[in-house]
Amino acid sequence: MMYSRGFANMIQGLTVGHLTDRVIQRSKRMILDTLGVGCLGTSTEVFHKASQYCKIYSSNTSSTVWGQPDFRLPPTYAAFVNGVAIHSMDFDDTWHPATHPSGTVLPVLTALSEALPRSPKFSGLDLLLAFNVGIEVQGRLLHFSTEANDIPKRFHPPSVVGTLGSAAAASKFLGLSSAQCREALAIAVSHAGAPIANAATQTKPLHVGNAARHGMEAAFLAMLGLRGSEQILDLKSGFGAFYANYTPEVLPPLDAHAWLLDQQDVSFKSFPAHLATHWVAEACAAVRRRLVPEDGAPLPAERIRRVVLRVPRVPYVDRPFPGSEHEARHSFQYVACAALLDGDVAVRSFGERQLGQPRMRAMLDKVQLEHPADNRPSFDELYCEVCVTLEDGASLTERADTFYGHWRRPLSQGHLRRKFRANAAGTLSADALESLIEVVDQLEELEDCSVLASLLKGPSAREQASTLPGMQPFLELTNI
Repeated sequence: MMYSRGFANMIQGLTVGHLTDRVIQRSKRMILDTLGVGCLGTSTEVFHKASQYCKIYSSNTSSTVWGQPDFRLPPTYAAFVNGVAIHSMDFDDTWHPATHPSGTVLPVLTALSEALPRSPKFSGLDLLLAFNVGIEVQGRLLHFSTEANDIPKRFHPPSVVGTLGSAAAASKFLGLSSAQCREALAIAVSHAGAPIANAATQTKPLHVGNAARHGMEAAFLAMLGLRGSEQILDLKSGFGAFYANYTPEVLPPLDAHAWLLDQQDVSFKSFPAHLATHWVAEACAAVRRRLVPEDGAPLPAERIRRVVLRVPRVPYVDRPFPGSEHEARHSFQYVACAALLDGDVAVRSFGERQLGQPRMRAMLDKVQLEHPADNRPSFDELYCEVCVTLEDGASLTERADTFYGHWRRPLSQGHLRRKFRANAAGTLSADALESLIEVVDQLEELEDCSVLASLLKGPSAREQASTLPGMQPFLELTNI
């Protein structure tokens, strides 16, 4: 029971006094970015399908669905659909070892902050502490496995460690005892795990939403006295079932606690696609600048005979001819062609019109992948080298070891705010956007953090997508 108790004691025992200035500043950047990509995600089909499904649930206790002023849900389902929105475009932050840490935790805390009566109210420091506890639990668990250092092959990490991070954050926010925290983790493990085979589909965003929802449910059930294994983090048949080489370690005492976020920052994406594709975009954009020195000039695609991408072997990001926006977001080849053809990759790059363009299909035909032995599938070590061979036999080669937005080259605060504004502008009013930026910037001074949820409601009622293909019979069946 050594490791299970250790995690429970850490969750229960950490206080705001443990937070460092660097952890506060980094986590506020994560929160702002996550709110922005979540707002953008409310425009996606997968979000509308998930939110329509959740309309069958009702409760006297309810929380805000981001960007939907007239649509509220029980807190567990609000956390679910807001988590789906955050990951619906694969635009959320990414850590090392690989996971998307914020999307499984922040929706839990915004939902709880407004749904539960409490005096005094949950403060900004309460939210920051619980958020960082949820992030810390994910990072600690990932560091207990060398397998987790590589881009995953079996389980999607947010569905595993994210579920426990959500349970930890909810447990801290709700003030559970150490024993209850241990039970919440045990319950959460039985909700954890989703196969990587559902990457590049509409189902993948559900992994983040389910992790948020199930972690909160685990905390509620633990409060009611539900029991799980007291050795859930100690056993190979417990949490160790997710990682072949799981080797837990004793956590440091609270008076010597050092936050992983203090030591290792996250990556923020500049376009919505799998993180590994960002190295590809960086290298291809550099090649394009040599082919097209003038800004805005078209690429002479007819001059290109072959494009070779030297990338790590990541099977689920090797998609030569993606057939959907979700597959395109998980395609080395597609992102390379978008960067070469347009000079940048953006939200618009993954629309159906761009996906089916003849020039895109023609360029995809020219792309080949190579997997050098020294190119490890690790977000800390991988690189991309692109070699473009022209019809006259000349070749151009560029290499990206790090991209702008990676923790080694972090986004400036100005760029992070511009990303947030661009992502949330279609959902929130200009006043709400600026208020959210100000509130997050001063979060540690906030007396009532439920103001975040009130600002996320959106400026006016919007039509819900009740006529999506295949949904009408379901709506009639459930009398929605």
